[in-house]
Amino acid sequence: MSNQQHSVSHDEQHCADSKEQAPEQSLEQKRFLEWKNAGLFSRSKGFGTHGNQPFTVVIPPPNITGMLHMGHALNDTIQDALIRRARMQGYQTRWVLGTDHAGIATQTKVDKKLASEGISRLDIGREAFIEKCFEWREVYGRTIVEQIKGMGCSCDYDNENFTLDEHYARCVREVFANWYHDKLIYRGKRIVNWCPHCTTAIADDEAEYVEEDGHLWYLRYPLADASADEPYIVVATTRPETMLGDTGVAVSPRDESKQHLVGKMVKLPLVEREIPIFADWHVDENFGTGFVKVTPSHDPNDWAMGEAHQLERINIFDETAHVVDGYGRFSGMTRDEAREAIVAAFDKLGLLEKVEDHHHSVMTCYRCHTKLEPWESEQWFVRVDPLKQDAARVVEDGAIQFYPSRWKHVYLDWLANLKDWCISRQLWWGHRIPMYYCDACGFEDAFVDEPSCCPQCGSALRQDTDVLDTWFSSQLWPFATLGWNAKDQQGSELAFAYPTQVLSTARDIMGLWVARMVMSSLYCTGKIPFEKVIIHPTVMGADGKPMSKSRGNGVDPLRLMKDYGADGMRFGLLSQVSGAQDLRFNEAQLEGSRNFANKIRNAARFVAMHLDNYTPGAPEARTLADKWMLSRLYHLVKDVDAAFDSFEFADLTRSLYSFFWNEFCDWYIEFSKSRLSDGAPADDKVACQRNLVFVLSQSIRLLAPLMPFITEDIYQELRAYQPEQEPAFLMSCSWPEADQFKQFDCADAEHAFASLCEVIGACRSTRARYGLSPKTALTVSVAADKAVQHSLEQQQMLLCAMAHIDKLCLCDSVSKEKEVCSVMGHYTETCINLHGLVDFAAELARLNKEYKKVESDVLKFSKKLSNEAYLSKAAPDIIAKDRQKLEDARKKLASLEEQRALLA
Repeated sequence: MSNQQHSVSHDEQHCADSKEQAPEQSLEQKRFLEWKNAGLFSRSKGFGTHGNQPFTVVIPPPNITGMLHMGHALNDTIQDALIRRARMQGYQTRWVLGTDHAGIATQTKVDKKLASEGISRLDIGREAFIEKCFEWREVYGRTIVEQIKGMGCSCDYDNENFTLDEHYARCVREVFANWYHDKLIYRGKRIVNWCPHCTTAIADDEAEYVEEDGHLWYLRYPLADASADEPYIVVATTRPETMLGDTGVAVSPRDESKQHLVGKMVKLPLVEREIPIFADWHVDENFGTGFVKVTPSHDPNDWAMGEAHQLERINIFDETAHVVDGYGRFSGMTRDEAREAIVAAFDKLGLLEKVEDHHHSVMTCYRCHTKLEPWESEQWFVRVDPLKQDAARVVEDGAIQFYPSRWKHVYLDWLANLKDWCISRQLWWGHRIPMYYCDACGFEDAFVDEPSCCPQCGSALRQDTDVLDTWFSSQLWPFATLGWNAKDQQGSELAFAYPTQVLSTARDIMGLWVARMVMSSLYCTGKIPFEKVIIHPTVMGADGKPMSKSRGNGVDPLRLMKDYGADGMRFGLLSQVSGAQDLRFNEAQLEGSRNFANKIRNAARFVAMHLDNYTPGAPEARTLADKWMLSRLYHLVKDVDAAFDSFEFADLTRSLYSFFWNEFCDWYIEFSKSRLSDGAPADDKVACQRNLVFVLSQSIRLLAPLMPFITEDIYQELRAYQPEQEPAFLMSCSWPEADQFKQFDCADAEHAFASLCEVIGACRSTRARYGLSPKTALTVSVAADKAVQHSLEQQQMLLCAMAHIDKLCLCDSVSKEKEVCSVMGHYTETCINLHGLVDFAAELARLNKEYKKVESDVLKFSKKLSNEAYLSKAAPDIIAKDRQKLEDARKKLASLEEQRALLA
């Protein structure tokens, strides 16, 4: 279901590249196989409060033509995070896996492959071609599933689905037959979007609009009863080639200057056909001349006017967009050739009044990018009005909720404007339409099972040659994959696990897929297909433009996993997911995620190194640091749950990162070192060990849905120190519940410890700023309110030891003096006396020298990035790096300016 395209050779190269693994990837693969072999990816058994409740997610089935791209990587990470958390919360979870046959996309790929071998599908026939498509699926359809495994995704790999599996195909036939018999499906001649290259109809939603610099041609059409004063009218058109099929000229009823011509006839040049002038509200009197040529078989608005005014319909193009027979020298020409020849003919006859430049949008095929042709064709349609009313109601009443909420209105607007859906495709690969015809007696009907003969006369039947639109089968995905069939709508899993809980998908298939799943599910099961819909942002290149090979701004997630590990890529991607519509991918954040993974590993290593003679036990808040740490853990659990429940993934990663790196590692572990040292009181050492193990074990549980590999490694190391009843894998552990930790909530401890950290941090930052040794003792004054002074006084010995202070003064306020560095905090103002410690003249000289260097860098990068020639030639990633360098230099300049001001 992805629109991403790659050439066969590109796919083959990726298949080869995906086998090359970094050492870390090999370890991840080993861990993944342990999970899979332990049966952890099938429907989980459940436990605790939610033990009897299902939590089911269906993966948006990737096309069998695709490789893992950034959209897949982001969406699969989101889904895996949700399913892993639900599994740890005790729900009976299952993440349904499968792939989409992707009709036109796969047929195009296989056509190209055969062409490279000098073969055409027409040479080998339909059955042999379908066999070739299945062969393609075996090779390339497996590739993306293997790559999903590489991300650590906990899908149910033992029950994989494919939209052409027999059970699934039967569901498709049942829905078609039921809708046909309920008169929701009909066949008729209508204007469709036709791709002359793929030779098939394309749905309105699948057409892509491309901006084009074209022309507006002004053509003279002679009046049949011409007068000297008014010999002709002038029509303005962007498509002069379709004039061969004109059967009328329209004017707006609002245009009073033209009403005297309504009812008159014009003589169509080149074909000498007389056609009427009529008035219709479709016409914009301000466009062109106000006269509009009407070609009912080649324009949807013209079709509507033709129906209203009973105009003749003339198809002038064949299925490959060549002019049909009967038009003299124009017959056999392509659209472009016919345009050039017709304009030349008008010019020669003196009927070309003028040509203007005109910028407009043209529709193209979403697969081959050929310009689509509005073309009259007999097709199968779904009558959507009876289906879309309920699909709108369940969103309006909140049964289905969208995240971000603004997508609710987009969904409802799309439904409101939805027209009957063309579901037939002139392809070979896909679900063949289950309509059967008897040429002997004229019988026709839809069947779920192939009939042996005509039920009326006993003659042989023939099946419709068209296949169904891929989205027709994809709309059944949530319930067809759970065992639905029309006779038994309460199959065991469907009855238990339906509706599913969450769907995560991209905005570009909101109408194509999401709305249609709602319509079909309500009709077939009487239930909504999912309760919540996450519309994740579209991943753009660093330059803010859609990723593509031609732009050179694409990023390969396989390479990212090799460079940063699956955990680093997953965490880094989620950290960039905000409520914005687009996500400008920043690889630097993956570097930060990889560093974070290393920080987690190092913290776990520190804890493990200090667990000699460890005895398990409950956490105990003995010290201020203990109280603060356990209180912060309680609030972290609340914050993580809130972020998960609202699908605010950037907030989620920010909370986890800040807690583990800044609070647990930088402060609590630091404060624990003296308590773990030789000679420390034995009972306090044991309490400290237990607290460290407890906080670390709860932290990795909260991190596990996002970073499953490293957290599993740490869990296995900690299991050696835990009671034997601990589950074999972290994935099976219980999720931390905020209510269990509420006892640790202590606002006073958090305020007291925060003020303590402010003073220590002020001393450390001052040492770093002026290059003072950690061994240099400091004289410090701290201004704060009485409550903060009291808490700092209680922790004075610890404060002086951690900040290496030999003289500490706690007071209500401090006076600003020379050679004193003042650092403002939320609770405190810390003043460090630097007299005799810093050569201020030399320091100012050093800062001035550094300032000039950084100022030069700012000027250099500013000039470079304002050079249009450079911007047009340089690779997007290079430009992005230069912009980052400029931003960093500006920040550095501001910091240096502050430091100079302090010394002036």
